Amino acid sequence: MKITAPKLFSYPKYWAECYGTSSFLPTSRQEMDDLGWDSCDIIIVTGDAYVDHPSFGMAVMGRFLESQGFRVGIIDQPNWRDTSDFMALGEPNLFFGITAGNMDSMINRYTADLRMRHDDYYTPHGEGGKRPDRAVIVYSQRCREAYKSTPIVIGGIEASLRRIAQYDYWSDQVRRSVLIDSGADILLYGNAERAIAELANEMSIGKTVKDLTNIRGTAILRDTPPSGWVEVDSTRIDWPANIDQFPNPYEMTNSSDSAQCEKKNKADDDNSPKPLRIIPMPLQGREKLDPTTTYIRLPSFEKVSKDPILYAHASRVLHLESNPNNARTLIQKHGTKEIWVNPPPIPLETDEMDGVFDFDYQRRPHPKYKNAKIPAFDMIRFSINIMRGCFGGCTFCSITEHEGRVIQSRSQESVLREVEAIRDKTPGFTGTISDLGGPTANMYHLNCKDDTIQSHCRKLSCVYPTICENLITDHSQTTSLYRKVRKVEGINNVVVASGLRYDLAVKDPEYVKELVTHHVGGYLKIAPEHTEDGVLSKMMKPGMGTYDEFKRMFDQFSQKAGKKQYLIPYFIAAHPGCEDEDMVNLALWLKRNDLKVDQVQTFYPSPMSLATAMYYSERDPLHKLTYKTKKITIPKSAPQRQLHKALLRYHDPANANMVRDILLSLGRKELIGNGPNQLVEEETHQNKRHINANQNKGQNQSNNQKNNKKANNKSKPFSGHKSTHTKGTPTNRTPTKRRP
Repeated sequence: MKITAPKLFSYPKYWAECYGTSSFLPTSRQEMDDLGWDSCDIIIVTGDAYVDHPSFGMAVMGRFLESQGFRVGIIDQPNWRDTSDFMALGEPNLFFGITAGNMDSMINRYTADLRMRHDDYYTPHGEGGKRPDRAVIVYSQRCREAYKSTPIVIGGIEASLRRIAQYDYWSDQVRRSVLIDSGADILLYGNAERAIAELANEMSIGKTVKDLTNIRGTAILRDTPPSGWVEVDSTRIDWPANIDQFPNPYEMTNSSDSAQCEKKNKADDDNSPKPLRIIPMPLQGREKLDPTTTYIRLPSFEKVSKDPILYAHASRVLHLESNPNNARTLIQKHGTKEIWVNPPPIPLETDEMDGVFDFDYQRRPHPKYKNAKIPAFDMIRFSINIMRGCFGGCTFCSITEHEGRVIQSRSQESVLREVEAIRDKTPGFTGTISDLGGPTANMYHLNCKDDTIQSHCRKLSCVYPTICENLITDHSQTTSLYRKVRKVEGINNVVVASGLRYDLAVKDPEYVKELVTHHVGGYLKIAPEHTEDGVLSKMMKPGMGTYDEFKRMFDQFSQKAGKKQYLIPYFIAAHPGCEDEDMVNLALWLKRNDLKVDQVQTFYPSPMSLATAMYYSERDPLHKLTYKTKKITIPKSAPQRQLHKALLRYHDPANANMVRDILLSLGRKELIGNGPNQLVEEETHQNKRHINANQNKGQNQSNNQKNNKKANNKSKPFSGHKSTHTKGTPTNRTPTKRRP
C-alpha cells in the first residue's frame, strides 16, 4: 500500500523560534546583529544570487527551516578562491547546507557544444564567472577548510544528479559520486523538505550525521553494509543459465573453510556488519523479500567507469527503483567505501505543498543588490508554480530523476493567495501572470487512480508508449483554477508558458478550449522533439499523430475565439538513436509545414538521465541489457552534431553547404533545388559567394572576439572558470524557462 511519512510541519520547533521570522534571511554579520543573533544554526551556501522567492531553492529551504525555529543564514555566490566569504557568518551550530543553485553549475556554464557561456541568469546583471565549475565540490571544500568539524550537507539538482557514479559529459568520463568528491557528510536528493526536516530535528537534539543512516531521500557513506539485510546482486548482466546453486560468500560450506573461519572469528567481532544473504538479481522474484531490509548492489564505480554496458545497466536499475512506494535501497562500492542511497522521499501532500509556498516570501532579490537586474528573477517574478514532478519519463530530461514521477500539487486556494501576493507585493506588476504551470503545464492533480496499483508500479513513464489506463487525465481542476485566477481583482491576463504535454491535453477537449481561448499569448510552446518513430522511441515521446490531433484542436479553438495563434514546436538535434536520414526527414516535415524554427537544441548529456546512459554506452537501457545487445547510433562527433543542428535550420543560408553535402552523401540529390519539397538551393556562383561572405564575416567577428578576450585577460585576474571542483546546497527547483 501507499507509504506515508510524518507530516512535514509536525516536528517540534527549535528553541530559536522565539526570534521570529526575518524580512530577508541574513547574508552578513550586520544583518545578524540587527536580528539579535549571536550565531546561525544553519548556513546555506548557494551559487545563485539570493532571491526571496519560492522559485529559488535557497529561499524555499531557508524559509522552511526558519519555520521550524532555526536561525538560517545565506552565503550567496561566495568567492571560492579562499575561505573568507565562507566564514562571514561564523560557524553554524548545526551544519552547512550547500547547493550549486537552481541550475547545475556545468550546464549553467557550458553549452551543449562545450562552449563557455559568458552570462549567468542567476547573477546580478547576468554576469558570468560568479560561481565555480562543479560548485558543490568547491563550496564543500572551502567550508571544510574554514571549519574542519562542522557537518556538511549537500543537495540541490547538481548533487541530486550525481548521487551515484555518473557519466560526466564535460570530461568525457565516469566520475565518482559527488558525496566522495565533495567530502560532505550527507547528500539530500530530490525535493528535500522531508529529509532536511528530519535531519535538522535529529541534529538539534544531539544526534550526529553518522547516526542518521536511514533518512529517505539521502545518500551516505558506509564502510560495510549493515547486518541483517538481504543483498540483491545486480553487478552482472551475464549470469549463467542455471544459477540455482549460486554460492553465498557469507556462508562457508567447505568443512576446512569452516574451520578456518571459526579460528578467524575468535579474533573478529561477531557482530561486525555483514549481509545475511546475497541473491542474484535474476532470482529475486523467487524470494519474498522485505523491502525495508533489502538493498540492491549496483556495479561498482570501478566497473561502470570501465564497462559502458554495466554503466547502462546500473542506470536502468536506478530508474526502475524510483517509485517511493516500492523503491529499495541502493548500494555502490567506490574503492573501499560504499555509497548507500536510501529510497526516494515520500512526495508532499497538498496541504504540505501549500505550507511550503505560503511562507512570507519577499518575492524580490535581497536589497543589497540595489537595482541590479537578475535575469532569472525577471523571467519568473510574475509566474506561479502550481505543482512538482513529471510522469512523462522523457529520457533526455532530468526532472524525473530529481523531482520524481508522482505529481505533487498545491490547492487552488494556495495558488490564489500567491496571485494576490504577486499583485500586492511585486514591483512592476501590470496585471499579467506570466505563467501558471510547473515542470509541465498540465499535470496539475493528475496521478494514478489507485494507490495500490501505484505502489506496485515500476513503469518509467505513465504516458509512453500509450497513456496508462490507470492515469487520471481529467484536467477539470486545472481548468477550474484558470477560471478562478482570471477572476482575481487586478488580474488582466494569465499566460501559460510552461511546456505542455499535448498527448494528455487531447484527452480533455474542454481544457484545450479553455487554454487556447484565454491563456495563449499568441504563441504556445510544445515539444514534439522529433518526427521519426525510431528516435521518439529512444526519447519515450509520442508519435506525430498526437501532435497533429492537438494542432487540429488548437487551430479550431483559436478560430472560434477569433484569434490568430501559433504553435512553437521544439526539437532536439543529435539525440541518441538519431540517424542522419532521420534529421533529413525531420527537416522535410518542417518544410512541408512551413516552419522555420530558430529555437533548436542539440542533445545535452546531463548526468544520470537515461539518454545520457545511451550516449555513453551506445546501448538502449530502456530494455534489459546483455553483452550481445546491439549498439545504437550515437551522433557524438562535433561535426555530426553540428550537421544535425544545421538540418533543423535548413533555411539558414549559412547552413546551405552542410545541408547540400549531407544530402549528396545520402543519395538524396532530389532534395536540392528550389521546389516546394526541396530543402536547399543548388549551389551557384552567386549564392556561393554570398555564403562565403557570411562565413568570412563570421570568421572576422570570431577573430575580433578572440582579440578582445586576449586584451581583457591582460587586464583582469584569472577568474577560475577552469576549476574542476564544485559544491552545492539543498534546493527544490529545477531551472525554469531556460532550455540549456
